[in-house]
Amino acid sequence: MRRLAGVSPRRYAALAVALAAAGLLAGCAVMRVAYDNADTFLRWRAGNYVELEGGQAQELEERIDAFHAWHRAHALPKYEALAREAARRVTAGLSPEDLVWGYDSLTAQAKEGLREGAMRIAPLLDGLDASQHERIEKGFAEDNRRFARDYLRGSEEERRKRRVKRVVGRLEDWVGTLSEPQVERVRRFAEQVSGVDELRAADRRRLQDEFLDIVRRREAQRRLPELAANWERGRDPAYAQAARRFRSEYGALLLDFERSLSPEQRGRAAARLRAHAEDFRALSAAARR
Repeated sequence: MRRLAGVSPRRYAALAVALAAAGLLAGCAVMRVAYDNADTFLRWRAGNYVELEGGQAQELEERIDAFHAWHRAHALPKYEALAREAARRVTAGLSPEDLVWGYDSLTAQAKEGLREGAMRIAPLLDGLDASQHERIEKGFAEDNRRFARDYLRGSEEERRKRRVKRVVGRLEDWVGTLSEPQVERVRRFAEQVSGVDELRAADRRRLQDEFLDIVRRREAQRRLPELAANWERGRDPAYAQAARRFRSEYGALLLDFERSLSPEQRGRAAARLRAHAEDFRALSAAARR
């Protein structure tokens, strides 16, 4: 038996989308290497979910390769345009309307990629057997344990400190070292969004349960693309409200942060966006050669 496994399509499609977004937080050369090896990463990460046998392993390879090719040809040019427009807006100074544009644009691209990935992997998922379904369930359980360790462990004060560290790290990836007033503003944000992680954990389990129901009923081709592209549907109202509040508070943080940027910090953020736009262009062009 070959240990090459099937992957939750939400993770499968999300990888390429996330590489484009997360790549903005890494060096250009690092992002190119990561993207060029995305198919290898997918095959490795898939092993946490379900072992494939015989022709299933080859089918997975072919579907990963096809999705990777689609993403290079169709998604990356859009990421390039978004990055160039974002650089222009950062240079000019961000407004609340710019934040709405950014959120809506990234969400639209994520939905497109997730739907495409789900459509491509669904036929394979409909052929899995009961033992493979059980392996997926165990993989989800391990994911949930990691989530609890990273986000739910300890007192609220301990969680808040970890939240501050994560947000500061992400912002410093963009603009360099933060000033103490900027870090203090992040601390206030971390206090304002306490309690959302428990609701987020419950929503993760909701999506996992629906995914498992889909594959057990062998209805991935019919139901999975819609779930992948519209993950927020069916949320508990309490979490939907908390998620809106989180986005609102995060938007307020970004606007305050934007007003506090030094010329050097603003220039660094805009330069990185332009560099990543060029990376997206180069990666897409490689697919046409």
